[in-house]
Amino acid sequence: MSDVSLRAVKKSFGAVDVIKGVDLDIADGEFCVFVGPSGCGKSTLLRMIAGLERISEGSLSIGGQEMTDVGPSERGVAMVFQSYALYPHMTVAENIGFGLKMTGHPKALVAERTAYAAKMLQLEPLLQRKPGQLSGGQRQRVAIGRAIVRNPDVFLFDEPLSNLDAALRVQMRSELSNLHQDLKATMIYVTHDQVEAMTMADKIVVLSAGRIEQVGAPLELYHRPKNLFVAGFIGSPKMNFLTVPVTPGENGRVTASLPGGASLSLDTHGASVKGGTMTLGVRPEHLDATGNGDIVLEGRVKLAEHLGSETLFFVSLADGSEIAVKADGLASQRAGDPIRVGVPARACHLFDTDGLAVVNGDLTR
Repeated sequence: MSDVSLRAVKKSFGAVDVIKGVDLDIADGEFCVFVGPSGCGKSTLLRMIAGLERISEGSLSIGGQEMTDVGPSERGVAMVFQSYALYPHMTVAENIGFGLKMTGHPKALVAERTAYAAKMLQLEPLLQRKPGQLSGGQRQRVAIGRAIVRNPDVFLFDEPLSNLDAALRVQMRSELSNLHQDLKATMIYVTHDQVEAMTMADKIVVLSAGRIEQVGAPLELYHRPKNLFVAGFIGSPKMNFLTVPVTPGENGRVTASLPGGASLSLDTHGASVKGGTMTLGVRPEHLDATGNGDIVLEGRVKLAEHLGSETLFFVSLADGSEIAVKADGLASQRAGDPIRVGVPARACHLFDTDGLAVVNGDLTR
């Protein structure tokens, strides 16, 4: 078993509290991704699991064994860093097997595990090359191979793809997902890129200012964010937010007054909504640039990004507020053109004055 459990974990650097009490369970064989903006504490939390940072308060267990005060080499973890950290004078084979060699493993075992990792990562033709003769993606695979040969209980990845170009990032995301399926190992992955999180994770942990905002499967966080922070962080482009007056109605419905005077009736799905000023959220991809929806918002295109497969409009509404609309790649509106934006009630979320979700859209119901 290689499950990971953190209980009331805190980390302070002097008077500065970086991790402010984290409780988290990561199941055996799960691919768990820590996401959040820069400075939220995700890399610090990963380094605490690795044993590279001391836990100030709380406890950590791996595979049911207490690891809070256990040294990094005895925790059964292997870490892949953002920098490849390869020895430039060694071949690929020597780099992959170096850790095992230094811990006194027999040459035959080192060679066997190196060959296994090289085959899995498609590095066999490159084993006699040196890092200077490799591309960025190949170097990253060597760094991952160095972790694989240790046969760890838990793999830890600290933004391993951030140094790669866009095309290589997409390729390496696929390779890491395939690696996880082949090894069936527990993997914890840190990134600030929520697209990486959505495409790779079994479980996403959203962090902000040293605290966990929400934990869940990718689509759970996408469709049912618990607060404004998660709603704005998960999704690209981020969710649109409009400050609107809300009036309670009958039969479990409320009415939101949108810019331009349009009124939108929303199902509360049994939630208690007192009314007043609230935040209405709707994702750009759920709006309709042809005006098809339960209500229509009149606006003017401020900026149009024609991307080929899709078009992204940034629209200024009647009250001066702005929204993003993701449309078909053949959409023809340009900056300055009027636009009618259809809003489907089923895709709308409501957040209270504390930023907590009161009503989530029901697209999956």
